Amino acid sequence: MIEWIPCELHTHTVNSDGKMTLRRLALEAKKAGIKCIALTDHNTISGHSEISSVMQETGIHIIPGMEWTTFYGHMLAMGITQYVDWRNRGKSDIHRGMKDIHAVGGLTGIAHPYRIGSPMATGCHWEFEVKDWNDVDYIEVWSETFPSINPVNKRAYELWTSLLNRGYRLTGVSGRDWHEIDNSDTPIAVTYLGINENRKLEYGEAILNALLYGRAVSTMGPLMYISVQEQSSERRYMVGEEIKTGKKNNQVLFNIIIDYKQRKEKWKLDSNILNIVLTSNKGKLKEIEIKIAELKEIENVVCTLKTEELIWVRAELYGIISANDTMIAFTNPIYFAANDL
Repeated sequence: MIEWIPCELHTHTVNSDGKMTLRRLALEAKKAGIKCIALTDHNTISGHSEISSVMQETGIHIIPGMEWTTFYGHMLAMGITQYVDWRNRGKSDIHRGMKDIHAVGGLTGIAHPYRIGSPMATGCHWEFEVKDWNDVDYIEVWSETFPSINPVNKRAYELWTSLLNRGYRLTGVSGRDWHEIDNSDTPIAVTYLGINENRKLEYGEAILNALLYGRAVSTMGPLMYISVQEQSSERRYMVGEEIKTGKKNNQVLFNIIIDYKQRKEKWKLDSNILNIVLTSNKGKLKEIEIKIAELKEIENVVCTLKTEELIWVRAELYGIISANDTMIAFTNPIYFAANDL
């Protein structure tokens, strides 16, 4: 069984330009129904010394990290426990920087690739020359609050889609870029990372492993995740996994789960009608309208799809939130590959 952990993967504290201490940030995360946060202060790991005590006090898991804040873009170094210097990396040699992060066991994530930036945070727009996208572990396709309506996030989402179409397997996530307390009703997105309940990995390793391998879904509302199985098999494949379907055209069974009880006090929809869209490298495959039943906590939608020419499939959830008809959630893909049959 997969346990879905609600996470915030991009935060700042008083150790850089944030307004909260790490303790206050963790307590605010707990109030928001978040169980895990990543500490990603700008160009410093000075807050790492507080992680152990704050985790013990608050019960919130904290991933140690840092945000490389450069003139050519911001890159998240996730899961590092030592400082990795960014200052000797230029526009054309970002891969050396990625190698440095990977060498100490960290993951590399591109933050808000199309954000314009400001004098206080220069270089927000990604300009580093990426020669091999296999060196990038994940990309922040949703950033800040109410991310789906922001044009720069729509561009980031399109970039992710184009990379998936080219065969790259980057994890797509949301990152609030959380700096201060916000008591407004603006929708907040969280990324759920899926860890195996019977895992052999330590909790923190399991979280990073889920981020690396695409066991991730992001939402401003209910939790949505998908699985797929061949009709002749009981094996289910989750987001981030690959199913081999054979050279012949095949049919697979899709299960789309919408869990309304997760963080249910922390989000509100303006309509009880939602639309599930299954999209892929071939474009939109299927659209399904559902109505939220009053007392229903979990919705299970089943459909079949032909696998011919499929490289990847993900689910997107659309509806009305804060008076906007927009995307509310998305999953990472399930991947398809032909075997030798």
